[in-house]
Amino acid sequence: MYNSKITGLGYYVPENVVTNNDLTQWMDTNDEWIQERTGIKERRWIDPKTGDNTSNMGAKAARIAIERAGLTKDDIDFIIFATLSPDMYFPGGGVRVQDLLDMPTIGALDVRNQCSGFIYSLSVADQFIKTGMYKNVLVIGSENHSGGLERSTRGRGVTVIFGDGAGAAVLSRSEAQGKGILSSHLHSEGKHAKELALEGPSTGRWVPEIIKENDPNDVSYYPHMNGQFVFKHAVVRFSEAIIEGLQTNNLQATDIDMLIPHQANLRISQFVQKKFGLSDDKVHNNIMKYGNTTAASVIIALTEAWELGKIKGNDLVVLAAFGSGFTWGSVIIRW
Repeated sequence: MYNSKITGLGYYVPENVVTNNDLTQWMDTNDEWIQERTGIKERRWIDPKTGDNTSNMGAKAARIAIERAGLTKDDIDFIIFATLSPDMYFPGGGVRVQDLLDMPTIGALDVRNQCSGFIYSLSVADQFIKTGMYKNVLVIGSENHSGGLERSTRGRGVTVIFGDGAGAAVLSRSEAQGKGILSSHLHSEGKHAKELALEGPSTGRWVPEIIKENDPNDVSYYPHMNGQFVFKHAVVRFSEAIIEGLQTNNLQATDIDMLIPHQANLRISQFVQKKFGLSDDKVHNNIMKYGNTTAASVIIALTEAWELGKIKGNDLVVLAAFGSGFTWGSVIIRW
């Protein structure tokens, strides 16, 4: 059986910076209120005039990752694209990236696991490589939240949190023992699905029906979240997934060199950091700058940490995420 290792990383975020103060033009909020609850100072939102969208942001991140891997687009055997915000209801973003990068007619798979989308995608790519089916798999997480957020006081609990952006990783075959992805661990609990959801438009609630009803109190076509409920579950599931990964590999929290948590809320990350007794230099957070970019958050943060020199050869890197579904998971990597 082969091992798989990350050979290239890249990310892209829109140039348009939206600060907490900027949000006051749409809703009753302020910088102190947002920072106290989320730790976020600003986020990136697509400027419609630039033409950015979920797919082409993913393609921009992918180009960087492929180049850093020392490969060309023709070396990629398969694409896995994670998002909750595809450009169209169908088809998904994977095939659009294949076209945007002018790749051969390789397979493209879309993953819809929201905040844990990149963790799930990385796990799938790892299995493809370890079984010998593929040699180089492109894994992308990309989100365009700003196009579907409710920019009003009613929607502020969700709207202040989310940002746009994309990240990409190339996962490649390796014969080095004890290096690369050591294990991945995936879980779900669907009974809590509606605690963080976008119920419409969907096959059960199409847009024309919503428009026809013209009900100003109907929020089902905007994302909604039971924030306290999600927070309480997140801190538990984050910890469980990390512990599971460490125990599987006979490791301890003291062995962690870098933890990259999904950037859902700075308070969640701080809680997990304290629970595992990790110093500030062993956890990378960037939610302050980018907000929650859902499927893109882990890969953007991983890329940024690597670019800053926080991750070095032989380091134990732990990725963990929790989000809508509920779904959660972890990936343990020996760099």
